[in-house]
Amino acid sequence: MTSRPPGKLYYSIGEVAEMTDLEPSVLRFWESEFSQLRPKKNRAGNRMYREKDIKFILEIKRLTREEGYTIAGAKKKIQESYKATDEASDAADREAALDLLASIRAELVELREMLE
Repeated sequence: MTSRPPGKLYYSIGEVAEMTDLEPSVLRFWESEFSQLRPKKNRAGNRMYREKDIKFILEIKRLTREEGYTIAGAKKKIQESYKATDEASDAADREAALDLLASIRAELVELREMLE
């Protein structure tokens, strides 16, 4: 895997293929298999990969090439990972909302006491 040029926002399929040591056809195939991998396309229809796309590709590569998962197994593993992340995020959101409500309640109690 080669290094990424600093400060670049988008990469062509050829650049990503070189960075990840994968064939462009593999990247196109993975796009059809993994709904989370959707690089933007420019006016000419060329794929423009972002950093998050490259990280996702490297995760798929790790699962399929290093850990021996099938495409179906890698999909399942990734979905489980996203589900766990979503659940943790939901819990954090609930906690933040409860903290905000408690703060608002305390302010309202304080305002009521001032008015009495």
